[in-house]
Amino acid sequence: MFTDTKAFSGFSVDDIPRAKQFYGETLGLKVSDQPAGLALRLGGGAEVFVYPKPNHTPASFTILNFRVDDIEQAVDELAKAGVQFEQYTGELQTDEKGIFHGGPGPKIAWFRDPAGNILSVLEE
Repeated sequence: MFTDTKAFSGFSVDDIPRAKQFYGETLGLKVSDQPAGLALRLGGGAEVFVYPKPNHTPASFTILNFRVDDIEQAVDELAKAGVQFEQYTGELQTDEKGIFHGGPGPKIAWFRDPAGNILSVLEE
């Protein structure tokens, strides 16, 4: 039924102007104003809808993952732009930069948008 339907994902934020600045200027995504929020254009043609929600609660899971060729470089560049990386202990122990190197999965570093939603950069 939905094989040829153009689907998209969405998430809420508490402040559209701050989200537009963060996603457009800090992360460098193409951002366009929509009647009820913002459209984020991701690599490969994917699109994500960002909408305002007065009683927004940040997602407790990773809402966007950005694949990168060099996680060290990506983390350094984002840190220079003011992004702060999450620091985890235990099973997801991160290094001083916030990069998780363990396990069979990818190297990954998590950070939050201004609304508190969790995003990541990862190197596979």
